[in-house]
This record gives sequence, C-alpha cells and structure tokens, in this order.
Amino acid sequence: MPNKAVIHTANAPQAIGTYSQAIKADKTVYLSGQIPLVPATMAMISDDIDEQIQQVFTNLSAVCEAAGGSLADIVKLNIFLTDLVHFPRVNEMMGQIFAEPYPARAAIGVKSLPRDALVEMDAIMVL
Repeated sequence: MPNKAVIHTANAPQAIGTYSQAIKADKTVYLSGQIPLVPATMAMISDDIDEQIQQVFTNLSAVCEAAGGSLADIVKLNIFLTDLVHFPRVNEMMGQIFAEPYPARAAIGVKSLPRDALVEMDAIMVL
C-alpha cells in the first residue's frame, strides 16, 4: 500500500466537490482538474481564453509547489477544452512554461466544463 497524503494549498482554488486538490502517493502526485478560478475570490478570472489558460497554469503550479515540486515535475498533462480552436494558444503557452522533455499530454474537446470554464487541466507529477 503506498504512503498517501492529501495536498492542500490556499494558493489554488478550494475543492468545490468531494475531491482533494491533489493526492501524493509515494513519489507520484495526482493533481485534480483546475479551472480558471482565482483562489482569493473563487470567481472565474475572465471570459478571455488566454487569461483562463494562464490562470489554470497558475493554479496547477500552486498545487505542485504545495506538494514539493513544480510544473517542471509534471510527467502527464490532460487538457480539456470546450473548443479545440483554442488548442494552439494552449500549445504556445506550454512552450513558454515547459522545457524539454515536455510532459506527455492529451488534448480533449468537451461539451462543457464546471462553471462554464473554457479550459481545465489535470496532471500527474513525479517528485
């Protein structure tokens, strides 16, 4: 049985359901999906896709740091978009955030996301 710990930070949006921000199992951290909520207000940052993508990365980064890592430790990233026309923007921002070797990734088009977000991401990080 792996050694498990709940990861929590006030620097990312609080869970709005029955889940944890992340769970650390030994050296692997499973990060729950992040949408572009501003942690201090729990409100959507804006309707602008660039601002939403940046906020999601900011939220993921906060959870990574709370677990003792950083975005650079992400080995798998799942991206959910309500319109795949925005995928080039995600790809461009990823190029500014991540260095090679890039994490494995999936980009999935979905009909809707919580709170009418345009983007959500979850990740797996190895410390």
